[in-house]
Amino acid sequence: MRNLLTSLTAEDRAALRQHLRTPVLTCLALMGLLAVNVTLGATLPFAHVWALELAVVAVMALIILLVSMEVHHEPPLVKLFAGLGFFWVAIMIGMTLTDYLAR
Repeated sequence: MRNLLTSLTAEDRAALRQHLRTPVLTCLALMGLLAVNVTLGATLPFAHVWALELAVVAVMALIILLVSMEVHHEPPLVKLFAGLGFFWVAIMIGMTLTDYLAR
């Protein structure tokens, strides 16, 4: 493995660095948002912290949808069905929250 990396030219290393930039930044963003969510859950700074936690989770899902699934490069029909899938998940979470908060 070491010989492979040392045999790369400076141009190849720059291309590799550019290619890995988006996945690494995505991973760091998701880890940061996870840390925010865990911190909010552990400290409970105010009564309705769950609403802020849901907003953080929605941002994480949006990052996964746009960056990891690369939906922004797909045709409109794929975008539509990806959005409908996440909308359906939101409906199921909403129904679960309605049941949970009504008890």
